Amino acid sequence: MAGKIVSETLSKLARMGDVTLYEPAGDSPHNERVRRKRKQEFNFSDCIANLQTPRGPKPVLKTMLTTACERNCHYCVFRAGRTKTKRMTFSPDAMAGAFDTLQRAKQVDGLFLSSGIIKGSVTTQDKIIDTADIIRSKQRYRGYIHLKIMPGIEYDQLYRAMQLADRISVNLEAPTSARLHKLAPKKIFVQELLCMLQWAEQIRRDHPQERLASSVTQFVVGAVGDTDLELMSMSDKLYAQARLARVYYSSFSPVPGTPFEDLPASDLLREFRLYQSSFLLRDYQWDVEELPFQRDGNLRTDIDPKQAWADEHLVHAPIEIMRAEREELLRIPGVGRIGVEAILRARRRGALRDLAQLKQIGIRSPQKLANYVLLDGAQPARQNRLF
Repeated sequence: MAGKIVSETLSKLARMGDVTLYEPAGDSPHNERVRRKRKQEFNFSDCIANLQTPRGPKPVLKTMLTTACERNCHYCVFRAGRTKTKRMTFSPDAMAGAFDTLQRAKQVDGLFLSSGIIKGSVTTQDKIIDTADIIRSKQRYRGYIHLKIMPGIEYDQLYRAMQLADRISVNLEAPTSARLHKLAPKKIFVQELLCMLQWAEQIRRDHPQERLASSVTQFVVGAVGDTDLELMSMSDKLYAQARLARVYYSSFSPVPGTPFEDLPASDLLREFRLYQSSFLLRDYQWDVEELPFQRDGNLRTDIDPKQAWADEHLVHAPIEIMRAEREELLRIPGVGRIGVEAILRARRRGALRDLAQLKQIGIRSPQKLANYVLLDGAQPARQNRLF
């Protein structure tokens, strides 16, 4: 009987396909979401995503406990009342059994579990937790698990989810309460969503001896007039106050049969610039005010934000490579943390006087630096073809 249930579950999962296509979960979201035409039939491989996880690259089963939902988010393929959505539901035992089969067959080594909301967030979250508990407690699986947190669940549920998972997702979806109301009118920004992220950080602080999940969130970009300034301001607060592991930015894509079906898709290049800016805030300790916003509150899409800042601040005040502090070197376009350490090591051995030397120590595109730096007091010579 158990084998039959697992077989039926696997068959249903295959028919569901890539239901989490618009839910990035790994560290390379652009590779994770491949824009392609919807197929009439899916292979089971559509349920498996090769993700860069906190535990390294893994084939992860990415799926949902149910594609039914009582919420009416205006952009969502699973919104209540959308007749084109194929509704499927799994019990915790069935989902856990299917995962165990796949994991033992070495087809997957990780789980990302989301869900539509049926009979309220608390009931739905219990089913997600029960699934993870079976996998951890009965199946003794110790690998990677990422759980979606439903809006407005109870504190104890969040704590238990964090004990079971490596990572949890609380998707804010919008940077302000007013934007969220236009996007998902049945969700409450502070009480149901932001509060979950604040609780998660408090739980980690209250239980420092426990191994608890990290937190991430996601914004839907471009559907309701949100600006890059709004998105970056909220991201910065979340990095500082809720210690988020990362923020995801998902470009809006219209779905037939929803209130937003006639809106234009958001520019994927805008999404990319948001990720670049987000990493400047998280990894390079930039302030939001330093990001090169235009008058409309958005970033340029034709140039990366670090270079846009450098064009404004460094062209007439270039950084001296031989004397600059680590933080100054990190401001140079084309130089990341590894490049900075290489520069610091190299200059202890002698002067860096030309771009070829930067190439030799591992700076991939030294010509990008030419307008922004001095090498031993002199502007570097530019060459049409350096190598």
